[in-house]
Amino acid sequence: MTVIQILLVAFVAFALLGTVSRFRRGTLTALQLVLWALLWTAVGVVAVRPETTSVLARFVGVGRGADLIVYLALVALFYLQFRQFAKIERLEREITAVVRKDAIDRLNDGNDAG
Repeated sequence: MTVIQILLVAFVAFALLGTVSRFRRGTLTALQLVLWALLWTAVGVVAVRPETTSVLARFVGVGRGADLIVYLALVALFYLQFRQFAKIERLEREITAVVRKDAIDRLNDGNDAG
């Protein structure tokens, strides 16, 4: 094994332990645990057997395994960015509704006192 493979396998082990720990603390659902565990396991497999990316790349019609990884990473990052944007928009709407309700309640409380 090369140094980078050893480092990647160590990182994968650390990430898997962290994922299990978050699940036990209740911050991850069972589905999230499975999905993250599959991702980290795939990273570990690619670290130990890098030729798997070339096999997968040929299967989907991409020239090189490294290109496939870059394409998948870009798609994942754009998707995650979209999800974050949608969540921020939803939170902004919820905050606006709470602040608006609080302002109306305070105004009504002030009118009741008079």
